[in-house]
Amino acid sequence: MKFLGPSDILAPDSSRGFDIDGCRLLGVRRDGVAYFYLNRCPHRGIPLEWQPDQFLDTSASLIQCATHGALFLIESGECISGPCAGQSLTTLLGREDAQGLWVDI
Repeated sequence: MKFLGPSDILAPDSSRGFDIDGCRLLGVRRDGVAYFYLNRCPHRGIPLEWQPDQFLDTSASLIQCATHGALFLIESGECISGPCAGQSLTTLLGREDAQGLWVDI
């Protein structure tokens, strides 16, 4: 497990990108739970964000690929709209403890 930082680096209902040992990933916090995925759209394998740490749609309820507009469920990474519908983001195991956020890459 790699340490990402203290829990407050991922604010409620927000997203953030991380680069850990050359592995690009994203974290999203929703309803107090942190979810982690590889920062790679399953359609073309490109990064999802259009600006640093901008992974969510305007309602902050879905992860959105800035290039194709594909929409992914935060809780599962499943694509529900766009060219990769039915596919999913690659989920990374993560945990949160008294020290902060950890992810297994």
